[in-house]
Amino acid sequence: MTAPNELRLLPWSGPEGKPCYLSTDDPDGYMSRLADNIEAIQLGTASALLEESSEALDDQDTSPGEMRCLAKELNGALRDVYRVATSRGRLRATSDPRESAY
Repeated sequence: MTAPNELRLLPWSGPEGKPCYLSTDDPDGYMSRLADNIEAIQLGTASALLEESSEALDDQDTSPGEMRCLAKELNGALRDVYRVATSRGRLRATSDPRESAY
């Protein structure tokens, strides 16, 4: 098992939106691979939304309703990407002690 300061923040929330963590010493275990796959999907979704938002901003015919919907989707994607970045930053800092010195 990993030490408490080495818990992995998972890319989904638990009940009431609380963060979920994984404690394992197996980066190739089922839950680690599942989290990796979900993170990849979330990052891919964010990338697609960035492209879609650029097109919508350039299109004068985009309605306010469409922009609001897109903003909601971007908000969710940003939340997911922030969680992935936070998780990976923690993993990187715990896997390489030199990283936490900076």
